[in-house]
Amino acid sequence: MQDEFFALADFVTTQLRAGEVFTCWFSGERSDFVRFNHGKVRQAGSVQQRHVNLRLIHNGRHASRSFALTGRTDDLDRAKSAIAELRDLLTNVSPDPYLLFATDVQSSEKKRRGSIPASAQIVDEIATHSKDRDLVGIWASGPMFRGFANSIGQRNWHEVENFNLDWSIYHQADKAVKSSYAGFDWHEDQFRAKMNSSDEQLALLLRPPITIDAKEYRVFLAPRALDEMIGMLAWGGLSAKARHTKQSPLIRMEQGARFSDKIFLRENTADGTAPAFQSDGFIKPNDVNLIEGGALRDALVAPRTAQEYGLVCNGASSSESPESIDLAGGTLAMTDALSALDQGILINNLWYLNYSDRPACRLTGMTRFATFWVEQGKIVAPVNVMRFDDTLYRTLGENLLDLTQEQELMLDASTYGSRSTQSSKLPGALVSALKFTL
Repeated sequence: MQDEFFALADFVTTQLRAGEVFTCWFSGERSDFVRFNHGKVRQAGSVQQRHVNLRLIHNGRHASRSFALTGRTDDLDRAKSAIAELRDLLTNVSPDPYLLFATDVQSSEKKRRGSIPASAQIVDEIATHSKDRDLVGIWASGPMFRGFANSIGQRNWHEVENFNLDWSIYHQADKAVKSSYAGFDWHEDQFRAKMNSSDEQLALLLRPPITIDAKEYRVFLAPRALDEMIGMLAWGGLSAKARHTKQSPLIRMEQGARFSDKIFLRENTADGTAPAFQSDGFIKPNDVNLIEGGALRDALVAPRTAQEYGLVCNGASSSESPESIDLAGGTLAMTDALSALDQGILINNLWYLNYSDRPACRLTGMTRFATFWVEQGKIVAPVNVMRFDDTLYRTLGENLLDLTQEQELMLDASTYGSRSTQSSKLPGALVSALKFTL
């Protein structure tokens, strides 16, 4: 796909007139997908697709068009027609005062191969381990491609091969154990350990559930639960534009509020699955320190924000949301998490999160699936669904006791249009008090 894309870019360059510039963004994949239900394969297939977004720029005006590529010579005809259409369109477009695109040529190439058995072999392993279980899930694997090119001569290519198995094993109603195993290299022992852990928690779900009073409880947030909370910060909390427009949920941190000094949050592009460049051609640094020692640090700056507010673009996408989030671990061993919790609630999953008070960074949401009551470091019973409502200043601030040493890599399982390249790498969190409202 790389050679085809760059050949297309070279061709488009020859079609330009004096003063015209083009940028082109490429997105492609060769993916295997398998859906499971009741532990059996219900749907299987492969997807190969490639799309480009072609933008023509002239005298501060710009317009773009997206289309699919076939890998045949008619792709060049399609690109030629797109340039002609965009040229006509620009006659009716006003200059954009916030237009900013890369003009310094910084070409790059990154290819990360995975060690992943054939999907048929993986399916057999999953089916064997899920025998007699009500397992529902999806397997996705294969290489993903991203590329950028412009008429100035810049060429960037990103290719990463990974897998993501996202599954739940159901007991009944809302009682289920949700887990995932994702990465670049498949290890049978790690997969079995994940499945065995799911089996152990499923056995605990067979116990009669309890309902607890609405008040504050000591909790341990497993990495997947913490991922839901950290993910809410992507809604403007780490955005430069949100800071300047005073819409950031972390606005109080600009006035001196802090998280715990244990919080070191960064955009870790070097170790993530997202490309180190964006659709305007700007290169991302290896990492951006977002929160350091509990204090707010750098924001994610997209080109338009940089142009509007006189900032320096650091390669953020237009949404200014993190794509390779990384929260540093602490000193608590994961195997000691329940004993450190002692008495309280083990929360494996959260959902339906939203801001109940955005300026205060107050979140509300529901517990989901395997949530357990713990006494003396031992799981006693599953807990019926509860709603929490608390600020991250408490949860990740004054009430944060420790983070686990181990971090879990979680790949975004979204497949809207194509497989997502977003990832997160997070520990678990021991919290002295989380407020439950009902």
